[in-house]
Amino acid sequence: MASSNNAHTSSWLPWQHARSLVITLRPFLIGGASGLVATTVIHPIDVVKVRVQLSGQSINTSTRPSPFAVAKEIVAKGTFLDLYQGISAGYLRQIVYGTARMGLFYTFEDKMKKRAELQGRDISFLERGIAGVLAGGLGSFIGTPTEVALIRMQSDGAKPLRERANYRSVLDALRTIARTEGIRGLWSGATPTVIRACSTNFGQLASFSESKHQLSKHTNLSTFSQSLIASALAGTVAATLSLPFDFVKTRMQWQSKQQGAGVRYKGVLDCIVKVLRTEGPTAFYRGFTPYYLRIAPHA
Repeated sequence: MASSNNAHTSSWLPWQHARSLVITLRPFLIGGASGLVATTVIHPIDVVKVRVQLSGQSINTSTRPSPFAVAKEIVAKGTFLDLYQGISAGYLRQIVYGTARMGLFYTFEDKMKKRAELQGRDISFLERGIAGVLAGGLGSFIGTPTEVALIRMQSDGAKPLRERANYRSVLDALRTIARTEGIRGLWSGATPTVIRACSTNFGQLASFSESKHQLSKHTNLSTFSQSLIASALAGTVAATLSLPFDFVKTRMQWQSKQQGAGVRYKGVLDCIVKVLRTEGPTAFYRGFTPYYLRIAPHA
């Protein structure tokens, strides 16, 4: 009888391990899948955002194009599908960065929730913020090469024909960058990328989680309504906090460091100083509208 029970118990062990693995991987899988859906929807907005942020680098440029003017110009010079330039890099970015940051955030948050429960209290906003910063920083450093490829592919169509790299795919972009600029080229702009991700995740994930907690605690709204309101609030906070870092990241990752070619910005501080001197402090918030429309769906 005992041996029968032992056999029955052992037969269930693989299923228990599989169930435990699924539970562990669930936030990573959900984060990656939701990121892919959001990327498909907002990629054209992201292309416009990058083009707007790269405008104004010429000293002779007195006017700044609006997001609508940029979108119209892209379509007029090609087709509507040109708004999806670099979509393969956007997907790879979500598979790497989106999966990592969402999975890590909810993993860290669950650990902090359990610790708070043992102490007889609710998890604090600060703890959620720490979880967001850690998840964003780690995920973005891992995913920086996909960010570089994404920026290069999205901005390639704005260059004169003779200067375009005409990347065939994200893998082609990664190979080309590594071959011409070395492995370090794949981590161009890593510092502002990590800072942007930390601020985005603090504003987006921590604000969403805290807002939804407060709405469930103080209102009778449905779970779906709570999620929508919390997402809108989180998108606003995230966009406001992170856009200046996203602007610097875009400028740093846009410039090519091919052999013999000079670079406009030697580092993060050099980029900030040059932009302040030639374009003014408001330049760091250039493209806020498309950036917010990009951030909100992800939230």
